[in-house]
Amino acid sequence: MSNSSVTRPMIPVAGPWITEKEINYVTDAVSNAWYGNANIYNERFEAAFAAYVGRRFAIALPSCTSGLHLALAGLGIGAGDEVVVPDLTWIATSAPISYVGATPVFADVDAKSWCVTADALEAVITPRTKAVIVVDLYGNMPDMAPILKLAADRQIAVIEDAAEAIGSQYDGRKAGSFGIASVFSFHGSKTLTTGEGGMLLTDDEALQQRCLFLRDHGRLPGDRMFRNAEVAFKYKMSSMQAALGLAQIERIEELVIRKREIFEWYRRAFGSACGITLNSETANVINTYWMVTALVEPRAKLCKADIIVRLSENGIDSRPMFDPLSSIPAYADFPQAKAARARNVVSYAVSPTGINLPSGFNLTPPDVDRVVEQFHAITGVG
Repeated sequence: MSNSSVTRPMIPVAGPWITEKEINYVTDAVSNAWYGNANIYNERFEAAFAAYVGRRFAIALPSCTSGLHLALAGLGIGAGDEVVVPDLTWIATSAPISYVGATPVFADVDAKSWCVTADALEAVITPRTKAVIVVDLYGNMPDMAPILKLAADRQIAVIEDAAEAIGSQYDGRKAGSFGIASVFSFHGSKTLTTGEGGMLLTDDEALQQRCLFLRDHGRLPGDRMFRNAEVAFKYKMSSMQAALGLAQIERIEELVIRKREIFEWYRRAFGSACGITLNSETANVINTYWMVTALVEPRAKLCKADIIVRLSENGIDSRPMFDPLSSIPAYADFPQAKAARARNVVSYAVSPTGINLPSGFNLTPPDVDRVVEQFHAITGVG
């Protein structure tokens, strides 16, 4: 164990940037967002968020997962249907597929962007495929043009999981502006946070109305007698969370700038180190780098779990790159997972070598230098 870990505080892997603006908005919501003003912050947050992303409608929710659940349910996807997801993502992307009784199908990803590709999707689409969920992994974005064309040609719905990518852009369009619906996460680790929370966005009014109905226990618009038309869900955001989110979306440009600045600190600190690869950014993408992720060449002879433990011993918190969904115990008995384990070569090559490095807003350049120094020392690479 390094002597420095005894005297230096732990560098956290993630965390928000909260100012007096957020504190003032939340205080006002606690004090005044009741009675006739109960929804004022929710409405302001939804309107501001939709305008920023470039969507017609936004629905504030308790999580990004609930947004995916509502989108799938709102599209009528259910038993007998298949929904394709990238293998390299968090289970929150795929779990809602099971919520509606459909079958998740795991597609491979691109070796550089770590996002799903049109070719990988096409390889697993069947007559039962009703939707694909694309993921903007760690702030990067897939090559959307061929994906959208493929989906249109096959009459398949596209849902964009932009949970980690607020502020990212593809061909000048904001993350979250693609497909029939898109979703964001406002978990405490995210670039924009409400502590917990999410947002569902769409340009389709019929889908928006259906999702509003489903998120309120299946109550018809204007119902005052609590005579529910369907068994549905309870997915709402509190006014205090919405107030925090409103303050954050009003500061979104400085949040995005800081995230990209943190990545530049890492890029400069790693320099041209051999054997280490950081997040990519193609010419037509602006990556907001929610998490700075380092891939280590196999010659390091340490698995990601070992590196995480060693970093922690030296006062540095980190996280593993997601394991392929098809490899985790939750999907062990899924026939689609078995096929994916044999097929998704890139996902299985990239995942074992990936470490998410500290990327919180409290990070400083000296912190980054310390992380990189320890990373080199532990891995023996670079």
